[in-house]
Amino acid sequence: MSTTPDTYKTLEEASPEVLYKEKNSKFFGYAFPISSEDEVKTHIERLKKEHFSARHWCYAWQLGTTKISYRANDDGEPNNSAGMPIYGQIQSFDITNVLVVVVRYFGGVKLGVGGLISAYREGAKLALEASSIIEKTIDVHFNITFDYKNMNKVMRVIKEKNLNIVSQKMEENCRIEISTRKKNAEMIFAIFTNLFEVEIKEI
Repeated sequence: MSTTPDTYKTLEEASPEVLYKEKNSKFFGYAFPISSEDEVKTHIERLKKEHFSARHWCYAWQLGTTKISYRANDDGEPNNSAGMPIYGQIQSFDITNVLVVVVRYFGGVKLGVGGLISAYREGAKLALEASSIIEKTIDVHFNITFDYKNMNKVMRVIKEKNLNIVSQKMEENCRIEISTRKKNAEMIFAIFTNLFEVEIKEI
């Protein structure tokens, strides 16, 4: 049996705004669930409009379950004093498909690199603590192709194994896209491979 995890943690919805203050500087923290890098830009642009007089909009994001991609952005703060501390919190909460942004209003007193690291880390931590974190399964998708006459045996397996139907196209030739938890994928693939006149392909 495969022991690779087939669940991951992410956010159910965007977090409420949180505020952390340090020596007159204000740090507003936000966390958002995301499914693509394009969404990062949208959230940042909206926060720049909302906080147009802020000094820095620092952030980090992580995407993916088996293959991870991430980015950390200091947005003008000293190198690695903002983006990486924010990313560190994403890692310590063990979540993915998430964007965390900390918006800073400068309060007139310099915090130094150490002060910035702890303030950005705290802003990110508060945003994630205020979020509802949920567990989701890592799913594998398959396309099943078959003739109409084989519909019953295909549907029987789908029902018995409790598979999700993502989409279906029923013409003279039928095609159904199904998804199943990663840990069951090999077994499901084997079942459909052994069905006469049924073709299965991983997407």
